[in-house]
Amino acid sequence: MIHISTNKLIQLLVVTGCVFWGCSNFEPPLPDDADVLDGPVEGLTTSQNAQFLAGDVAFNDVLFNSSNGLGPLFVATSCGSCHAGDGKGTPFTTLTRFGQTDSSGNQYLLSGGPQLQNRALPGYTPETIPPGATSSKFTPPANTGLGFIELVSDADILAMSDPNDINGDGISGIPNWNHVPAFVNIPPGAVSQNGKHICRFGKKAATFNLMQQTIGAYNQDMGIVSSYMPTDTWSGLEGNHEVDDNSVTNVVAYLQTLKAPVQRSQNDATVIAGKLVFKQIGCEKCHKETLKTGFSPVTALSNKFFHPYTDLLLHDMGSGLDDGYTEGSATTAEWRTPPLWGLGLSPNSQGGNYFLMHDGRALSIQDAILMHGGEGMGSRNNFIQLSQHNKEALIRFLESL
Repeated sequence: MIHISTNKLIQLLVVTGCVFWGCSNFEPPLPDDADVLDGPVEGLTTSQNAQFLAGDVAFNDVLFNSSNGLGPLFVATSCGSCHAGDGKGTPFTTLTRFGQTDSSGNQYLLSGGPQLQNRALPGYTPETIPPGATSSKFTPPANTGLGFIELVSDADILAMSDPNDINGDGISGIPNWNHVPAFVNIPPGAVSQNGKHICRFGKKAATFNLMQQTIGAYNQDMGIVSSYMPTDTWSGLEGNHEVDDNSVTNVVAYLQTLKAPVQRSQNDATVIAGKLVFKQIGCEKCHKETLKTGFSPVTALSNKFFHPYTDLLLHDMGSGLDDGYTEGSATTAEWRTPPLWGLGLSPNSQGGNYFLMHDGRALSIQDAILMHGGEGMGSRNNFIQLSQHNKEALIRFLESL
């Protein structure tokens, strides 16, 4: 029989305890929920959580290459490569759209439009912008909270619209009316006009819903053929389906059920003061604080008030932001009001820096404010006239979102 002294036994138990229970002390602490953009919305059922996780894998972990369908022309090799941590993209992942200069439709669809595939597999030549085509840079947006935005009713969007500036405040936001692909299911209550529907996703709000956004990204960003968009971007011919319908559905569900960004430091006195300044100088006229979802079979999303700071409308932002390119019914200087929630976490996915506005040209929040023209000129001028103290309070508030 082996005899172990009491001291040795105590030492053995201590070491064993460290192995089984103490290792967690050496692991980095989990980030606070408000400090990250990814994660599911609260209140999902077990099956909805399972689909969220399946979509997470398809979005972030599936890498495409020449053996599983990539390209031959492409921009990125996975969904997550453009949206690190579900946040904004960088200059390296910025997309180029080309071909359309007015609402008559893209004239360069047979020349690779609407998106430039600037990378190619060996043996293939990346696309170049055709002579005469206008183009614009689009930095990938953050993904979180998109399911809430998808569920804002057309009636609510139209109620925020003021095409003739009847109230005389210099703001005349309008929806983007665009044709919707046949594979998209139009929900009850959607409003149509001359065969077009109100769209809400994308820099110019030219995309109807997250199904259209996801399928288009597979095809245009990665050259992946699906049953919904079966045409190869290089050959123009129909090809084998390189992503199955179930994976597409899971990614759509993942995007729909990503949580909304959580505001930080809400009770900080400077943040509270900055929010008041935000409203006083007119920012909230376009960056609407609160919207409401309609009915959804996902109870966690149904009939909820949320705070994205957008009206989902197009606004003329002046000559300084006129890129000579448009989508849908937008004009060349019109851009959808970008949601501000998650703004302060942008550097987390942008290499510690800010790359703001539609193309990443603004390197700080203040830069972005000062680039506002057109319908945003009044708020910009009001910002310039603020005291330094109030400017800093406003920036602190925006960083808290």
